[in-house]
Amino acid sequence: MPQVEPKVVQSVAERSSKILADFARKQSESLSAAMRDEMGIAKAYMDLYAKMASDPALVASMSVNLWVDYARLWQSSWMKMFGLESAPVAVPAKSDARFKDEDWSANFLFDLIKQSYLISARHIQSAVAQVDGLPADSEKKVAFFTRQYVDALSPSNFLLTNPQVLRETVSSGGQNLVRGLNNLLTDIEKGGGQLQISMTDEKAFKLGENVATTPGSVVFENDLMQLIQYKPLTAQVLKRPLIIVPPWINKYYILDLREKNSFIRWAVSQGHTVFVVSWVNPDAKLAQKGFDDYMREGPLAALDAVEKATGEREVNFIGYCLGGTLLGATLAYLAAKKDERVKSATFFVSLLDFSQPGELGVFIDEAQVESLERKMNQRGYLEGSEMASTFNMLRSNDLVWSFVVNNYLMGKDPFPFDLLYWNADSTRMPARMHSFYLRNMYIKNLMGVPGGIQLGGVPIDLSKVTIPSYFISTVEDHIAPWKTTYKGARYLKGPVRFVLGGSGHIAGIVNPPAAKKYHFWTNDKLPETAEKWFESAVQKPGSWWEDWQSWIEMTNTDKVPARSPQKAIEPAPGRYAKLRLSTKASS
Repeated sequence: MPQVEPKVVQSVAERSSKILADFARKQSESLSAAMRDEMGIAKAYMDLYAKMASDPALVASMSVNLWVDYARLWQSSWMKMFGLESAPVAVPAKSDARFKDEDWSANFLFDLIKQSYLISARHIQSAVAQVDGLPADSEKKVAFFTRQYVDALSPSNFLLTNPQVLRETVSSGGQNLVRGLNNLLTDIEKGGGQLQISMTDEKAFKLGENVATTPGSVVFENDLMQLIQYKPLTAQVLKRPLIIVPPWINKYYILDLREKNSFIRWAVSQGHTVFVVSWVNPDAKLAQKGFDDYMREGPLAALDAVEKATGEREVNFIGYCLGGTLLGATLAYLAAKKDERVKSATFFVSLLDFSQPGELGVFIDEAQVESLERKMNQRGYLEGSEMASTFNMLRSNDLVWSFVVNNYLMGKDPFPFDLLYWNADSTRMPARMHSFYLRNMYIKNLMGVPGGIQLGGVPIDLSKVTIPSYFISTVEDHIAPWKTTYKGARYLKGPVRFVLGGSGHIAGIVNPPAAKKYHFWTNDKLPETAEKWFESAVQKPGSWWEDWQSWIEMTNTDKVPARSPQKAIEPAPGRYAKLRLSTKASS
């Protein structure tokens, strides 16, 4: 049996003391916040317990149902142990990768552990869902954090109950656990005393070389953004330039990962003169930049810069996620100013209505925003890694626990994956801007209220936006739920085409036609509710990209000779995109 090398053990031991001391200090700070119940979790569960205590019949019914399922499991397991065929009582979902190893089904003991867990998980989540009369906020938090608890306790997350980890431990003589501890220490060190799980080999990627490679140049910049213009790939181009406004939570190059799945490169190949806003990763100096500053120095500045670069006043816009929220506000601002330079708008998974923001709403209420504002005002910004952790929790099995098993229990290095490299490249949020966004959009839902918010002294009224608009949302989106984006689409009064794609917030958007993945639904009408829209929608195979191209060409038929970037500041992807700020460096 292989033996763990003493030098490796010594190296890990020497690194451990200081790193774990920093980790303990950070955790004590987190524990202090938890004791104050800043997220309202304790209150939510106290509400749950009070309601359950008032209905003993419901609790008794839940207990009986759980007992019946366990009795069925024991009967099935005994039959299987004696070689008899028996259907499982509980099976994981097809998409559940935790139990893919064949020993979870072939081995009697691990099959029993797996099914016991699945039964318990199902009943625990069902129990909290059946309790009536909870306040809406408490109901959301109980459901979300119960799922987090259930996911954390999966037997796949522990050495002694994961057959794959046990095999690796025996075959390597425990070297996997030593390597795993080394990986754990590295991730704590990288996070400056907080665990920052590595999801990919970040050394395997370099912007401009194997990601963000579409040729282009930075042609304009200000404090908040650089504007990239891409080199043409066709002899002629559509007369009207295309400006893409991505979210500033992450970098723009999610739309330009690799040549085969780059929306930017594809759009250029379709004859668009493409410009992309590349947002800066802000520090404390930009703490007082507000949402209106992002409008002025983002899409409005881009409009002027594109006119100087191409001579064209009229443009088409795309906004992605938060960039789409900003685009909607900008269009209302321009409408109030009688500025007609924008001729069409496309919204990628964008919220204009925030009445039902999905599971993100669990993290946004008055108490939590006040706590967040105190932290942001101390340093001037929200750290990107903190927001990334929130998004990762929405899919904890895929984006947290799978890496705990791979990195720390199996002792393996994470696989190089461009999407996860981008996912780890999160950016900060200026304090003033983020506070305005959370309070006015998520808490008060004022975006759709005529005059509910003002930007640059101008009341924002989405009903004044009358240009053609295209909304693409995705059926599995946990960040911008499609039924909520549909509500927002109806605020606009121009002709709106709403399309529903497959998959989620990222994979459903970054879905090139050549991949032949997923499907999408279309409906030429825009009825009152999302449910009615879906009832008469038509499902089509493949990517929505070509549907969008057909739509945008209907009002954009004139062509001109191809336009290349002039007066370049630097090659794409530019300095702003390359700036990666670690938690450790900013702590």
